[in-house]
Amino acid sequence: MNLSRVTLLSVCCLLNPCFGQNKPIVLKAARMFDGHRISTPGVVVVSGATILGVGTEAPMPAGAQVMDFGDATLSPGLIDAHTHLSYPSVTDVRQFMLDGLQKTIAERALIDTVNLKKTLLAGITTARDVGSTDFLDVGLRNAVQAGIVPGPRMLVAVHAIGATGGHCDFQDGFRMGVFGRESGPEDGVINGPDEARKAVRMNAKYGADVIKTCATGGVLSLTDAVDTPQLTQEELNASGDEALRKKTAAHAHGAEGAKRAIRAGIDSIEHGTFMDDEALEMMKARGTVFIPTLMATQGGRELLAKGAYPPAVEAKMRAAIEAIGQTMKRAIAKGVKIGMGTDAGVYPHGRNPEEFHMLVDLGMPPIDALRAGTSVDAELLGLQNKIGTLEAGKLADVVVIPGDPIQNIRQVEKVMFVMKDGVIYRDDRSR
Repeated sequence: MNLSRVTLLSVCCLLNPCFGQNKPIVLKAARMFDGHRISTPGVVVVSGATILGVGTEAPMPAGAQVMDFGDATLSPGLIDAHTHLSYPSVTDVRQFMLDGLQKTIAERALIDTVNLKKTLLAGITTARDVGSTDFLDVGLRNAVQAGIVPGPRMLVAVHAIGATGGHCDFQDGFRMGVFGRESGPEDGVINGPDEARKAVRMNAKYGADVIKTCATGGVLSLTDAVDTPQLTQEELNASGDEALRKKTAAHAHGAEGAKRAIRAGIDSIEHGTFMDDEALEMMKARGTVFIPTLMATQGGRELLAKGAYPPAVEAKMRAAIEAIGQTMKRAIAKGVKIGMGTDAGVYPHGRNPEEFHMLVDLGMPPIDALRAGTSVDAELLGLQNKIGTLEAGKLADVVVIPGDPIQNIRQVEKVMFVMKDGVIYRDDRSR
């Protein structure tokens, strides 16, 4: 890929909103994955920001621009249901902890726009962002919506909601007084159901699309056990109830915390590393989606090799890496609904599509892995009427994968064309 050419193309798309939209476009390839199944040949007709039709019976407008990709696969834009686009890629956990204190919010926002661009060019046209600080996620989402910067369509959580001293308390691990005040519901840090309700309302007030809770400890936090429950059943019930029509997600590594979140009606369990059979069977029965974030463990392996973790974090990461594979295999065997989410930021942004091969390596059929990152995620996000499948009337989010990803799922990592809302952001064909 010629990065300078891709960069110029992205800038042109922003400066000229009609680029790729002056006239209808007919996308052709040897095959098409429509979000459910593979068919041949692949044809998608785009008019403006909308898909006009798909397949050989689709209407062919006069004067349409035809783009033929040959031995390739047309696919809906990919969806990542677990990102942290306002976080830098972790290369040293100690520095990661300090970044929020050392860099200005403006500097961090500018750096974050690079994360957005890398993610979009990798084929991720929609991202659920599940925790940020300083309302950076809201600003990034709004800038993308306004066409100011290129990036995936974003659904944001504002503050993840967790317990005082827990994984999602940003003051965890620092001495008292460093921040000048104790964290509270306005920061997503709660004690009791009433504060949980207040935190949800505060997030909604300031722009949250999704409500994220932290039901257990975490890997990267310094002072908690990774699988310990950190929110009571009553606190999770209050969070889920107060969310009303907003979708919900629960960070939950341990089985008991996950089960509390499932009972509370949370829509997805994030990570789920140490879940037992009872938790998985509850998810299957209730239709709760499992987002295993396997790329977080891949990032963990790479950082372990560099000695980048403090001892307490290193021990938790090793335990998580050892457990997640077996948990995933049991989830697949039980028929739990599995979506695609990566924990982007724990590994370098832009490598999101590597999650697909990790799903397949643990036993998921390639077609189901593709569904996880398209139609399943779209339903989880409540956007199934707009994205996730190639259908007439839906938004024109289309990516082109060279070759056949059913035969080699790692082809998804080589996306050669990215269209979002009918605008072309990447086209690697020789000119």
